[in-house]
Amino acid sequence: MSIVPFAIFAGDRGAPVLFLHGIGGNAELWRPQLDALGSAHRCIAWNMPGYGRTTSPLPEMTFPALAAAAGRLLDRCGFKAAHVVGHSMGGMVALEFAATWPERVSSLVLSGSSAAFGKSDGTWQAEFLAQRLKPLDEGRGMAGIAGEVVDGLLGDTPDPAARAALVASMAAIPEPVYRAALKCLVTFDRRDALAGLGMPTLLIAGGRDKVAPPELMRRMAERIAGAQYVEIPGAGHLANLEQPAAFNAKLAAFLDAQRKQAA
Repeated sequence: MSIVPFAIFAGDRGAPVLFLHGIGGNAELWRPQLDALGSAHRCIAWNMPGYGRTTSPLPEMTFPALAAAAGRLLDRCGFKAAHVVGHSMGGMVALEFAATWPERVSSLVLSGSSAAFGKSDGTWQAEFLAQRLKPLDEGRGMAGIAGEVVDGLLGDTPDPAARAALVASMAAIPEPVYRAALKCLVTFDRRDALAGLGMPTLLIAGGRDKVAPPELMRRMAERIAGAQYVEIPGAGHLANLEQPAAFNAKLAAFLDAQRKQAA
């Protein structure tokens, strides 16, 4: 396993798999998947610009700009295409990337994510943004809000290490980058792209996820031709960390099926 500012790499054989983290995460939160899948795949867990060890946020954070940054990472690694796994906001980036450059996406996995953020009138988005920015405007800082944000995301009996990893991840995000990510997040709406997706697609929902509830993800899967939907009972929004063994089993089975079909 190797670490550079913009990504963590694991494995040196098999098809490439690109992991895209959520708004409060970083590449480190994919370690359970890198450890489990690195023996059979070339795994790349990116740090979104401005996150993790990176020091250069985007001039303007938008989903097209984030998708283009993901594409540049694949270019830098020498990969024309990859299996793309996105969680939450990372799933939105993955969907934007798949809709824009479908030829670069061997398969698509969306975990705890959605095709649009909030409701179409924009009121919900505005209220969400105001609620999330208020404690920062009051001067609490990222370390001051990390614990309560994380506690609202977890499901039943998560892996004990999950909360600590999530709190550390969120606390380490530069506040200006997190503010920009929030403002970007509420703009997302790619519902128009679902029917046109042609790559194999898997949606993984946490049974106790309140952010991207199972029923929302199930409905999204129904709009994607041939998409598979699976649910991890008891998991909250961070299924890959809360129940890594169950998550890894579902992801590995899906990727193995793609390998067999390509052989």
